[in-house]
Amino acid sequence: MENIFALKAYQDNYIWVLPTAEGKRAYVVDPGEADPVRAGLKAAGLDLAGILVTHHHGDHVNGIKELVADNPVPVIGPVDERLAALITRQVRDGDVVELDGLPVPLQVLEIPGHTSSHIAFYGGGALFCGDTLFAGGCGRIFEGTPEQMYNSLQRLASLPGDTRVYCAHEYTESNLRFALQVEPDNQALRERLAKVSAQRARDEITLPSTLAEELATNPFLRADQRSVIESAERHAGRPLSSPAEVFAAVRAWKDAA
Repeated sequence: MENIFALKAYQDNYIWVLPTAEGKRAYVVDPGEADPVRAGLKAAGLDLAGILVTHHHGDHVNGIKELVADNPVPVIGPVDERLAALITRQVRDGDVVELDGLPVPLQVLEIPGHTSSHIAFYGGGALFCGDTLFAGGCGRIFEGTPEQMYNSLQRLASLPGDTRVYCAHEYTESNLRFALQVEPDNQALRERLAKVSAQRARDEITLPSTLAEELATNPFLRADQRSVIESAERHAGRPLSSPAEVFAAVRAWKDAA
């Protein structure tokens, strides 16, 4: 997929826009606000074709009612009673979503942890992962368990390294600053943080990243690496017996940071 772009919402949310091949319509992902979508699509000369939803949190869905009132388009999202009034098509793990005008279908991946029903959409080398995987970090665990979140992240990490990661928040710089606490000797991480800090100083978006970048610099995808294990054990003050346990310790460290 080409020409994907972001619309800013709230303080640090991104609403991703997927233009169709003919360049007249677009699908949006996680519209937490309606006005940025209206303005952004109008500026780009696009009509709304449909809405994709990764999870139920308000900053990802609060704009849907207004947008559908303007234009009753399909709304595709996870099976979750909290979304039942908004969703026109509920999808599950393994479902394939074919959207009129997009060149490739999107595969649905269930990735619980941040929320119990969180999903991602993957296709054409693009991953729309909501609040599960962030650039340099991962989402907080609100409804799942650390083991669920670890397994979800491992599932995403198994995708090709050139997969473009379209997450839903501009958290990259703060995430990488924490990552440097975990791996102070990671040169790739230092270089990435310098690049991202310069981008943010210019008020530039730092997304999408790639899975290859995340595997090299994101501690939540590196829980099997000796440098992360040793750092997590020092911080936890005890031995950690598995990558999932290392992940949980790093997530708890980040939560308290």
